[in-house]
Amino acid sequence: MRLVLDSISFSVAAAELVSLIGPSGCGKSTLLRLIAGLDFPDAGKLLVGEEKILGPKAERGLVFQDPNLFPWLTVRRNIEAGLVARGVLQEKRTEVDEFMRLVGLEAFANSYPHHLSGGMAQRVALARALINHPKVLLLDEPLGALDAFTRMRMQDEVLRLWENRRTTMLLVTHDIDEAIYMSDRILIITPAPGRIDRKIDIELMRPRDRTSESFLRLRSEILEHLDLAGKTTANASA
Repeated sequence: MRLVLDSISFSVAAAELVSLIGPSGCGKSTLLRLIAGLDFPDAGKLLVGEEKILGPKAERGLVFQDPNLFPWLTVRRNIEAGLVARGVLQEKRTEVDEFMRLVGLEAFANSYPHHLSGGMAQRVALARALINHPKVLLLDEPLGALDAFTRMRMQDEVLRLWENRRTTMLLVTHDIDEAIYMSDRILIITPAPGRIDRKIDIELMRPRDRTSESFLRLRSEILEHLDLAGKTTANASA
């Protein structure tokens, strides 16, 4: 049996936005699935507050790279889906309109997924997750399939939602610029078995300028660290 994660230990503060970066196969997505309660660790424990994670729960939302919308449902019905599953649609119906406005899709309430752009579909997925008022929102490369321009716009959309809702977010990304632009903190994960190699506090003022000297300096520092970490691993294996 392959060891995917080993001796991972970290905490995320309420309303913090933390990014996980590292090479493919290092266990980033596995870690999100563990926190979501979709998989279970062989050892150790995972907590939300003081509560141990024993399985999926609405307080932990998960958004994937693929929006995974129901193609036979309209935008409104897709956003309502979680409320229907929990049996609370009647009491929460007014919130559906609120969240469609929040993600700027009220004009597309009756549209079907095949009529939406990639960015619009991902906004539906975000609204569907946020309408459950999760304590933690887990984002597994949610913008990875978008073109560069749409991706940058969606980064601002996610940040706007985060600032509006103050939901704790844990973001998996391969994009270092995205991690610096969006995060309060970055955790660098080693190649499998994944361990936390470094924790970086991002102290740049918001909104952030991708072309500023401090942004580019931090980007170079992370790239250099990842390159050195790779050489160290290669030398250790030689």
